[in-house]
Amino acid sequence: MKTFENLDAFQAAVEMTVTIYEVTEAFPASERYGLQAQMRRAGVSVISNIAEGQGRLTNGEWRQLLSHARGSLYEIEAQLIIARRLRFIGEKDGAKLRVACRRTGKPLAGLITYVRSLERQPSTVNRQLVANEATPPHS
Repeated sequence: MKTFENLDAFQAAVEMTVTIYEVTEAFPASERYGLQAQMRRAGVSVISNIAEGQGRLTNGEWRQLLSHARGSLYEIEAQLIIARRLRFIGEKDGAKLRVACRRTGKPLAGLITYVRSLERQPSTVNRQLVANEATPPHS
């Protein structure tokens, strides 16, 4: 694991967020600052929290930010329900976004499990190993 960009969860979240932007493009203009903006922010939040967590110094911080990413993913799923009920999103686009959420959720859950396992290791070793593997994003 060299950078957050290499993480399956990050890559899936980017694809999901692109899908959110595409699907919400057709929302009514009245939703520009409402549900459309909220869904987009939640997608960006998933990406941002995965990236920020990778840059944290402790596994506890990393896990917490991954937990925030997971919460934002659930937020998107809830917003999708209301968008479908309001008929802002059709069945086909709704299914496409649900699949994208699942494709993000699986590797994110795996990453959370991995970080939890690192937390169980002796504290002098656990984040040090990851830090040695990680390269700052600007290199």
